[in-house]
Amino acid sequence: MRVAEKPGALRAIAVFFAHSGDSWFWALGLLAIWLGGGSFWKQWAVVQFTGISFLAALVLAVKFGVRRRRPEGEWGRIYRFTDPHSFPSGHAARAFLIATIATGLGPAWLAVALWIWAPLVALARVAMGVHYLSDILAGTLLGILIAWIGLQIYQPLFAWVFELLGFTLW
Repeated sequence: MRVAEKPGALRAIAVFFAHSGDSWFWALGLLAIWLGGGSFWKQWAVVQFTGISFLAALVLAVKFGVRRRRPEGEWGRIYRFTDPHSFPSGHAARAFLIATIATGLGPAWLAVALWIWAPLVALARVAMGVHYLSDILAGTLLGILIAWIGLQIYQPLFAWVFELLGFTLW
């Protein structure tokens, strides 16, 4: 399944998907959505950003508790340098959190697209040699669970904040 050392189209696709789950990419994208979007998209971006931020702290706590070393390899030096631990996969957790939140908030077409994208991100992390399969499975479950819990408490706890800021709830 590993393609990190094999040049070609499959490797290029894996690199694209492996990076498409990067936190900086999503932070910039959500900022752009918030700045350019209407009320619905501003709320969508804030909920996603809040979920991603909470999840990032949780994933780091688990990683530094477990301290599982990443698989050997050359690709992904930035990941290997800044975060030498692989369990659980933050990219898989983030991708599935984003897809799950989109399922709860809508629109449906975007949720479907993100549910196609999320497993590709997770599998690309294994294909590029920065995670084991168990890392992405744990990340997937963690991302879905945290998103589901977040969606359960979102309306009652945070609806008033959006109303206070003048946003209408969907």
